[in-house]
Amino acid sequence: MSLWDKLTREFIDIIQSTEPSQNEILAYRFPRSDNEIKNGAQLIVREGQMAAFVKEGQLADVKLPGKYTLDTNNIPVLSKILGWKYGFESPFKCEVYFISTKQWTDQKWGTQNPVVMRDAEFGPVRLRAFGTYAFKVTDAATFIREVVATDPLFEAYEITNQFRNVIVSRFADTIGSQQIPVLDLVGNYERLSKLAGERITPDLGKMGISLTQFYVENISLPQEVEAALDKRSEMGVLGNLDQYTKFQAAEAIRDAAKNPSGGAGLGMGLGAGVAIGQQIGNAMVAGAGASPITSKELPPPVPLQATFFVAINGVQAGPFDISTIQMKIRSGEVTRTSLVWKSGMADWAKAEGVAELSGLFSFLPPPLPQ
Repeated sequence: MSLWDKLTREFIDIIQSTEPSQNEILAYRFPRSDNEIKNGAQLIVREGQMAAFVKEGQLADVKLPGKYTLDTNNIPVLSKILGWKYGFESPFKCEVYFISTKQWTDQKWGTQNPVVMRDAEFGPVRLRAFGTYAFKVTDAATFIREVVATDPLFEAYEITNQFRNVIVSRFADTIGSQQIPVLDLVGNYERLSKLAGERITPDLGKMGISLTQFYVENISLPQEVEAALDKRSEMGVLGNLDQYTKFQAAEAIRDAAKNPSGGAGLGMGLGAGVAIGQQIGNAMVAGAGASPITSKELPPPVPLQATFFVAINGVQAGPFDISTIQMKIRSGEVTRTSLVWKSGMADWAKAEGVAELSGLFSFLPPPLPQ
């Protein structure tokens, strides 16, 4: 490098930070040879930045957005041009930090472990919560002294973990002190966000940082408690148990009408509806303190109808209930000599020889004599 190039470099001195905005850098120390700045250097501080000068380990000055000419009249440092007798090696040094003052949005927070609170209706419950927040550096001097210190490149992740610890602690204090019932928490997210934000702000202010936004997005209960609430809601939807019993009976009649087994199915449906009604009525009486209905006072359960497999055209078909077999007898698919079998029979037998089916052929004439 020629002597002129060296002199040109010494006389043209611009100090600025052009880090991309997407980089999560909160503080950046401008790189200088031995941290020396010459008299007349140009300092450019852009919007969303502040520049802090640290001389001999002490904070000397903070510059807001704008363009500055640095000399001994407006900055407490001695420039290189005054140190020519030292061969451009001035013994006075100054560090320049650029502080990002933009708002850092969409920061996540959440409770790593459940927060236990006492609810008047459910007793002790465990809650989990999460949400978002935003912050910005508003006091560069405090931020340099309390957080950055001598770090040449201070990134957001280095402090957001500490933020989350503060947020969770203050949120737990807030939700515990407000004593809001669990079932009313959803309608109080805005209130909780505001109160928790007010508790968090002083802690961040001690680091030169302001909390600009704080939101509670969700507060959830353990799965077993949510399942109990679902069951409780289900019972609430049922409402009047007497009306529910009548509705169940009507549903049973409708289903029985669609059953191809005809009258037998109708009887079974009515029996099921009556049984449901008696069981619910029994529960209502027992809940009121009356003597419960015993099993001896209830009719016996409706017997299940037998079903048979039938050999039709040499192929096993079924199982069919009695009513379906009767229809097939009328259509001629099943005859007296058709082989049938049901569970419990040792082997296939002719239909007319089975007690449950023999009566179904009474309307048919006997076989013609040979």
